[in-house]
Amino acid sequence: MTPRLLAFCGSSRSGSFNQTLLDLAVHGALDAGAEVTALRLADYQLPIYDGDWEGEHGLPAAARVLQTLFREHDGLLIATPDYNGGYTALLKNTLDWLSRPDPKLPKAQPVFHCKIAALLSASPGHLGGIRSQQALHGVLHRLGVIVLPEAFALGSAHQAFDDDGELKDVQVDKAVRHVGAALARMATRT
Repeated sequence: MTPRLLAFCGSSRSGSFNQTLLDLAVHGALDAGAEVTALRLADYQLPIYDGDWEGEHGLPAAARVLQTLFREHDGLLIATPDYNGGYTALLKNTLDWLSRPDPKLPKAQPVFHCKIAALLSASPGHLGGIRSQQALHGVLHRLGVIVLPEAFALGSAHQAFDDDGELKDVQVDKAVRHVGAALARMATRT
């Protein structure tokens, strides 16, 4: 069985270090035999989650599309920037909407049922976004996602990439690709 992975980044900024790091991890997953669907969260217009809004309007169409995509994939490859020691509002809001049941599909499995995830982060700071990974890990665990111990946090990201978006350090590049490959291997087993 070919594992199907969904790759996305919590940043919507063009030139994001996290997106660049994610792209390299995707290559590791592809090399390990996975099928990878990359998506950009900012392409899915979701209002800030509000229970009253949901009660009045229901689940947004973009949330339904994302829920379908998530259900169709075995694993999640997530790059999470560090915003003041946490992950981004874009990523949090997406997860909040995805966790909502769809009244039109009352018998559907929860979106995060039997999902596994691998986390990456990049930051100009020395910690490389590890705090955002820790915060995200807690939320994913609460949603029932198994988060792999294989993860990578890239510090001093502003100095780590060459002009072509490749990592200057070959060992770092191997470690990042290993995260994607590890997720592909684990997704094959589920």
